[in-house]
Amino acid sequence: MAKKVQLVTLGCSKNRVDSEHLLRQMFDTGIRISPEGEDLALAGADAIIINTCGFVKDAKQESIDAIFAAVDAKNRGYVKQVFVFGCLSQRYREELQESIPEVDGFFGAFDSFSVLEVLGEKWNPCLNNQRYLTTPSHYAFLKISEGCDRVCSYCSIPLIRGAHISVPEEALLEEARFLADKGVKELILVAQDTTYYGVDLYKERRLASLMDKLSMINGIEWLRLHYSYPAAFPEAVLDVMANNPKVCKYLDIPLQHVNDKVLANMRRSVDGATTRALIEKFRIKVPGIVLRTTMIVGHPGEDKRAFRELLDFVKEAKFERLGAFTYSEEEGTWGAQNLKDTIRQKEKDERHAQLMEIQSSVSYDFNQSRIGSVEKVIVDSEDDTVFVARSMKESPEVDGEILIGKDTLFENFSSGDIIGTFVEVEIEKAGEYDLTGRFVK
Repeated sequence: MAKKVQLVTLGCSKNRVDSEHLLRQMFDTGIRISPEGEDLALAGADAIIINTCGFVKDAKQESIDAIFAAVDAKNRGYVKQVFVFGCLSQRYREELQESIPEVDGFFGAFDSFSVLEVLGEKWNPCLNNQRYLTTPSHYAFLKISEGCDRVCSYCSIPLIRGAHISVPEEALLEEARFLADKGVKELILVAQDTTYYGVDLYKERRLASLMDKLSMINGIEWLRLHYSYPAAFPEAVLDVMANNPKVCKYLDIPLQHVNDKVLANMRRSVDGATTRALIEKFRIKVPGIVLRTTMIVGHPGEDKRAFRELLDFVKEAKFERLGAFTYSEEEGTWGAQNLKDTIRQKEKDERHAQLMEIQSSVSYDFNQSRIGSVEKVIVDSEDDTVFVARSMKESPEVDGEILIGKDTLFENFSSGDIIGTFVEVEIEKAGEYDLTGRFVK
């Protein structure tokens, strides 16, 4: 009987893309794939593979916990072998091998070929631009580049993933056509820095052109942009966003802070004035744009005045979506070597809570403003009483959702037919993050 393997993906959507490329190779060889989350105590498996994250402290701990859980499953006889790859083992392979010898093999972030070989199979280059989707079949992440050339003081990504390398445009278009043929309707473009796409291959930023070409693929209805960088933001992207109806008026752009001293310590290549002007430009050039950002609180140099400036900025900018992290010193980074982390964790946590309280109010006001509007949504899933959907204003896995009562479904729609389709919904209620609506005929 063919081998049965479960692959667990941790961390960001970019890791998920790596896992889906590996799963496609496994599937083609005849390996049976156990769905992520399937109880191996009942189903069993020949191997469990963990794609790890090593970005920040909490993510590292989640990966380590997952490895120990897999080892426990092996010791209980539910799994025969455990293999680990991805960012954590790219960075800490020797330490992991010494501390968790029960794992049958550790591999780096770029060792998918070796993972397949240890399963007794060989990589088929003809499948390089194909995927085995682990998201709902109507949306997928598309990783357009690897690595990062930025020098942010707190970030370990260049140490793990290396310098920026764009995926050739032809390969991305082929992969996108494959996904569209499989039923994907929404592509979410991801990378360590999407705005730098094309500089290495074509000596110019080609993100806007790529977005236009992807939008022409039959079956693709929405394109969404994540992980943009504020310094030297390519304005042509805003023109595409404003004028191409398939490009969501949605931008994920991690700003991290607004105070000049903190931004300098972060080595972000922008200052507060530039950041404020950029937000204003987004609002003017793309009316109705939804901005998602992330902030870091407690970074070295963030005194009480700097933190107050950040709070005031979040109130003024009114980001529709915002997440935040507390600063954690990452070994090997410029910040760890040159800056002192003097802010206590308790103070960082308190600042995080204050920031998110303000954002909660901003998010609530934005959602309240949508009550009574009719919006085009895509239905992601369902439970016993509601369908779960998103509009162009919500990205999957990170934003709130639109809940639609099943009692509002028309007679000409069946429950099974509506998942993955676009429908019109009137927004009736709104909370801080989720909204409630009804189907509109």
